[in-house]
Amino acid sequence: MKVSIIGSGNVAWHLAQVFETHPKVTVLEVYSRNLSHAEKLSCTLLCTQATDDLNFSKSKAEIFILAVSDDAIEAVSQELLLPEGAIIAHTSGSQPLSILEKLTYSKGVFYPLQTFSKDTKVDFETVTFCIEGESPEVAEKLTNLAHLISTYVYPVSSQQRATLHIAAVFACNFTNYLWGISQNILQENGASLGILQSLIQETTRKALTNHPFSVQTGPAIRGDAQVIQKHLESLKNHPDYRDIYLMMTDQIQKLNKN
Repeated sequence: MKVSIIGSGNVAWHLAQVFETHPKVTVLEVYSRNLSHAEKLSCTLLCTQATDDLNFSKSKAEIFILAVSDDAIEAVSQELLLPEGAIIAHTSGSQPLSILEKLTYSKGVFYPLQTFSKDTKVDFETVTFCIEGESPEVAEKLTNLAHLISTYVYPVSSQQRATLHIAAVFACNFTNYLWGISQNILQENGASLGILQSLIQETTRKALTNHPFSVQTGPAIRGDAQVIQKHLESLKNHPDYRDIYLMMTDQIQKLNKN
């Protein structure tokens, strides 16, 4: 398959890299409004041209992956000029397929349900891909492309994907922020997050094999008021952390009342 990638951020970077490793995929072009960003990515690929021009009418690519920020999808897509018969697919978890409805090209969604950072390698074999197409033919082509790099590929509607994205924010983004708080608290006392590695791993294992609420532990679920008060006192110099602690404690204690 011949693919071009529109964008040079984290998702674009990782998709370009994994496509490059597959013998059945060729990345022909990489676009960024900042040409130097596109050049930086294309330099890591063998047969890829960097461009800051959204006119792809002469391109030989069959599938164009629109990997830009959610806020930019509509504006960028409306400036695109693609070859006849091309498919354009965005990678957003929160934006519906209909955000591309003004385009005359075949449209779809190619959403990798994963967290991406440029300097952190991702095992794409384990990444869940959520696929949507405006027609069965588009969905099939995007599904085939996803199956070249991942085992876990599913048809997911825009409404289902929006629900998944909300759940993912709680499971990934919010959880990561809480780990960041833990790291800061530990560093202030000469330790690091590594000391919690076993705890984090066991918490994750239990959450994936039980309903997480059924295996909730800690002072909040026990109603241990003395420990909670000690923690709040320790957090007096971090009012934002203290507010989060109070809110989370309140929500966990409500589990016993339901």
